[in-house]
Amino acid sequence: MKKEYADIIHRCFRCGWCKLPLNFKDFNCPSYLKYRFESFSSGGRLWLIRAWMNGEIQTSERFAKILFSCVTCKNCVEACAMPKIRQYLVDMVIAAREDMVEQGVIPPGVRDYLKAVSISGNAYKMPQEQRAIWADGLDIPLYSGQEYLFYVGDVGSYDEVGKKMARSVAMLLKKADISFGILASDEITDGNEVKTLGEAGLFEQIASQNIEKFKGLGVRKIITLSPHAFNSMKNEYPKLGGNFDVYHYTQVLNAAIKDISMAEVDLKVTYHDPCYLGRWNNEYWAPRSVLRSVPGLELVEMDRNMQNALCCGGGGGNFFTDILGTGPDSSSRVRVKEAIDTGASVLAVACPICYRMLSDAVKAEGLEDRIEVRDIADIVNDAVAV
Repeated sequence: MKKEYADIIHRCFRCGWCKLPLNFKDFNCPSYLKYRFESFSSGGRLWLIRAWMNGEIQTSERFAKILFSCVTCKNCVEACAMPKIRQYLVDMVIAAREDMVEQGVIPPGVRDYLKAVSISGNAYKMPQEQRAIWADGLDIPLYSGQEYLFYVGDVGSYDEVGKKMARSVAMLLKKADISFGILASDEITDGNEVKTLGEAGLFEQIASQNIEKFKGLGVRKIITLSPHAFNSMKNEYPKLGGNFDVYHYTQVLNAAIKDISMAEVDLKVTYHDPCYLGRWNNEYWAPRSVLRSVPGLELVEMDRNMQNALCCGGGGGNFFTDILGTGPDSSSRVRVKEAIDTGASVLAVACPICYRMLSDAVKAEGLEDRIEVRDIADIVNDAVAV
């Protein structure tokens, strides 16, 4: 644990606000929502980390599960009443994870994920040559000096829902006459989840490899499909010498949407804020602006939105490690029921991880006839195609 964190971790006095949204109406911490033990809240987790640092408790499988159950959604950062420590709450958890990784005591799901990335270059253990299958038939060029590199990432490359989203975004970028290319089979993972799961050395290796590749190709501007890749490339890569102009695809579309001709639609939509776009990077308006640009589309907000949004539960590596599981108290299933309450027929997403988590939750809740999870680009594409 970094000395700066060791010197301030005691300032958390377990008031409990960290597990609530700013209106205090619901539990907003996914791990606490699932387990309902204080140790699975941010304050309880920090209290245990402090005891562990002081030798009052020992490293154990139970402690590892508690530590790695944090989805790094930063609800605690928004809700914390202690201004001198609030910005470091998630950082302290990640630092403790780094210590656990060094000790080799990590949950099996975390171990398997890190091993897959280390050996295969992606979380799915899939061949690199299959990485660009999502782009089949779209006539997308390899990057060769275009204005933007479109970085798709693991979920967009290999997950069926993620591939659908990658295609939607790429088609819309083409309709907007945006100059971009892809790396195809030369792309590797961005490393965001590797870092949040505590494998700092592996993250540095991945980031350095990407930075070297991007610089060698002359890349200056990057569009990411995922807010997770957006976060790592925007905030972490510069620390290793990777200074690029990084945009989430909704930010680029927001600037170009005025030049896209669309027909009027009859659609009531609610939008789910991805944590790594919203709370991590303070981007709440670009996705909403794109949606509001669609003629006839009615955008309605869930009770918890923007800084108060309930995480889908896939952050912090949980999408791959599945430490929180998919039971009725999982945040993704709670979230889709909240979306139903708005009366919307579409739950719009801007993250491939959220897309998969919430799509599965709709099926688990048996709500397929009441609401559909759709990517923002897919919604706009339909309006353009009408």
